[in-house]
Amino acid sequence: MKNKISFAILFLVLIFISCSDKKEDDLSNQISIVKNDAEKKVDILIDGKLFTSYIYDQNISVLKKTVLYPLIASNGVAITRGFPLDPRPNERIDHPHHIGAWLNYGDVNGLDYWNNSDAISEERKSEMGTIRGDEILEIKEGNGEAELLVTENWLKPNGDVLLKEKTKFIFTSNGNERIIDRITTLTSQNEDVSFKDNKEGMVAIRVARQLEHPSEKAVTLSDAHGKKTDVPVLDNSGVTGHYLSSEGIEGEDVWGKRARWVSLDGTIDGKDVTVAIFDNPQNVGFPTYWHARGYGLFAANPLGQEVFSDGKEVLNFMLKTGESVTFKYRILIKDGKVSKEILENCYKDFTGNN
Repeated sequence: MKNKISFAILFLVLIFISCSDKKEDDLSNQISIVKNDAEKKVDILIDGKLFTSYIYDQNISVLKKTVLYPLIASNGVAITRGFPLDPRPNERIDHPHHIGAWLNYGDVNGLDYWNNSDAISEERKSEMGTIRGDEILEIKEGNGEAELLVTENWLKPNGDVLLKEKTKFIFTSNGNERIIDRITTLTSQNEDVSFKDNKEGMVAIRVARQLEHPSEKAVTLSDAHGKKTDVPVLDNSGVTGHYLSSEGIEGEDVWGKRARWVSLDGTIDGKDVTVAIFDNPQNVGFPTYWHARGYGLFAANPLGQEVFSDGKEVLNFMLKTGESVTFKYRILIKDGKVSKEILENCYKDFTGNN
């Protein structure tokens, strides 16, 4: 009898700490995908409310890549910074190329796809690459899950295609949890393509001011070209962010460390929220290094190994002409502050190691 009782208690505990709070009879979480050709975007709606938009409008001068923007938790708070598309009071206005959620890299055959924006001077434009939406291939709507399949072109300054990108976004809604799976395949076109080790990459989110770590001093950051950016100290009222990695590293110390996943939690407008990025064991460079900064840049970079290891490791990843590489990432956005134990279960759901 005692064994039966113990088993029942264990079963209830496992249910309690499971990743998803979804109920089998839950009829909400209807995900709709709405194309807006006039504004060059695709809206992803959950029960009629905006979750995010895939934006590919090349008429927005600051937008030199495609992005998902904004990202809105199920409790209604936006976890992404507003600037530069929709500035909000008291937020930082550094790094105008940090918009929503995106995927790109800082050194691809010598071209910088990361730092490009309308803030780039005329004499530096020849150093920059641009990513433009090509086709929307497929849309699948549904209850709890939907898919968007697109192609994009990684362009040289002269307009030639260096890389062809094919990306499937899988959007999931489980009660108080929202998920974006991004499966991106990059294929070199007419030449070998080198991804030289560089700290500027690769899958990233620029988070809202409230999810930053409180800053005690101003910092000056430098990109791969030596351009300096001052990141000043602001009023830290309401700034509550806290990083946690799968390896147990916390705070700003997650930067430049390897981990299977990193989470960031905090409080926005009185509502607790957690956002996490999961790396996949099939990805190049797994477990990835993290380019996660206290001022709000939250990024996983598997290719910048020389920078993050202080020269102890060198990757310099390359694709021969016609070769492809696939990257798989998950962005998890969950109401509340989520424990490491639950995040591990969520990671197992992602990798299939239940």
